[in-house]
Amino acid sequence: MTALGLARWQFAMTSLFHFLFVPLTLGLSILVAIMETFYVRSGNKDYLRLTKFFGKLFLINFAMGVVTGITMEFQFGTNWSEYSKFVGDIFGAPLAIEALFAFFLESTFLGVWIFGWKKLSPKTHAFVMWLVAFGTNLSAFWILVANGWMQHPVAAVLRNGRAELTSFGALISNKFAILEFLHTVTGGYILASFFVMGISAYHLLKRQNTEAFLKSFKLALIFALIASVFEVVNGDLHAYEVGKTQPTKLAAMEAVWETQKGAPVLLIAGIDEKAQRNTFAIGVPKLLSLLATHSFDGEVKGLKDLQREFERKYGHGNYIPPVKATFWSFHIMVALGFYFVFMCLWGGYLLIKNKVAHSPIYLRLMLYSIPLPYLAGELGWTTAEVGRQPWIVYGLQKTAEAFSPMVSASAVWISLIGFIVLYGGLAVADIYLLTKYARKGLEKDAVVEQELY
Repeated sequence: MTALGLARWQFAMTSLFHFLFVPLTLGLSILVAIMETFYVRSGNKDYLRLTKFFGKLFLINFAMGVVTGITMEFQFGTNWSEYSKFVGDIFGAPLAIEALFAFFLESTFLGVWIFGWKKLSPKTHAFVMWLVAFGTNLSAFWILVANGWMQHPVAAVLRNGRAELTSFGALISNKFAILEFLHTVTGGYILASFFVMGISAYHLLKRQNTEAFLKSFKLALIFALIASVFEVVNGDLHAYEVGKTQPTKLAAMEAVWETQKGAPVLLIAGIDEKAQRNTFAIGVPKLLSLLATHSFDGEVKGLKDLQREFERKYGHGNYIPPVKATFWSFHIMVALGFYFVFMCLWGGYLLIKNKVAHSPIYLRLMLYSIPLPYLAGELGWTTAEVGRQPWIVYGLQKTAEAFSPMVSASAVWISLIGFIVLYGGLAVADIYLLTKYARKGLEKDAVVEQELY
C-alpha cells in the first residue's frame, strides 16, 4: 500500500475511534445536568444518586475522548502538511477558538464540578454542570464549522496556492456547517439517551434500585424521543443541502448512475462500480427527487454526467466517490435512525401504561441496543467523508494533493501500528471501566451524602 493510502487509513482509524467518545460526551453532559437540576428542585435523593452514577461514567468517557482527540491534530502537520498549508488561514481559526475557549470552558468547569461537591451550593454546583454541557456542545460547533467548510467551502479566495478567508461571519453561518452541527449533536443526544436507557434497563431487569432507574429511563426516553424525531427532520434538510452543494455525494448515497427525473430512493441495490451500473434495485419511486429537489419530478444528476461535468471544470481525473461504501453506510444509518424512533415510541407507550419495568423483552432489546447509536454515528461520518472523495476540500483540493510529499510508507506503517496498539489498549480499558461501574449500580444514600456539599 502507498504512503498516501496508509495515511488515509490512519486518519480514518483515529478519527472514527475518537468519535466513539464524542457523542456520549455531548449528550450525557446534558442528561447529568438535568438529573442534578431535578435533585436541586425536588430534593429527591434518587436524582442525586443518578447524578453521581452517570457522572462517573461521563468522566471516564470524557477522559478517553481527550486522549484520543489530541493525536488527530498532530497528523495535520505530519501526514497532511500540504493540506495545512492550503487551509491554515481558514481551518486554524475555528480550531483555535475551540481549544482556547470552548475546551477551556468545559475542562475548567468540569474540574470545578468534580472537586466542588463540598464547596459549592447545590444550585451553583448544578449550574456548573450546565456550563460543562454548554462547553462540550460549543466545542463541537467550532470543530464542525471547520469540517463544514471542508464539505462546502465558503468565504474563501485562492491566493498563491492557498485558501484565504474573506468573511468570518460567512464561515460561522455556513448553512452546511450548521446543518451538520445539528445532525451530529442530535445524534449524540440519541446515543447518550440509549446509553442511559440501556444501563437503566439492565438494572430494571435485575430489580436493582427500580424506582431510581425508572426515573433515569423516563428522562432519557423523553430526551431520545425528541432527539430522534428531530434527527429525521434534520436529516431531510441536510440531504437537501448535500444535493445542492455535493451532487456527487448525493448520487453515491443513492447509487444514481444515470441522470433522471422522478428518481427513486433505493432500499437495496446490487452495485457494480466497475461497470458503473446497478445489477438490481428495489426502491420507492420518485422519493429521492422529492427529498433532493422538493419536487416529485425533479432532476437528480447521475454519477456519469457528473463525472463528465467535473472533468470539464477541474480537469482529467476520477470524481466518482466509492459508491458501495457510501451507499451502504448511508442506508444502514437511515434504517437505524427509524429504529431509534420506533424504540422510543414503543417505550413511550409502555411508560404511559406503567409497564416499562414489567416488559423484559423491551428492556433486553434496549440493553442490546446500546451499541447501535455508536454504529449509526460511525456510519454517518463514513458517509460524509468517503462520499466527499476525491476531495479533501470539496471543489478546491483533492485528498491526494493534501498529503505530505516527504513522508514514507514505512514511517506511516510505524505510526499506524503504534496507534492500533495504543487505541486497542484504550478500547479495552474504556469498555472494562464503563462496564464495571455501570454494573455496580447506585451508591447508598449514606455513601453519597458523605461526598456532598
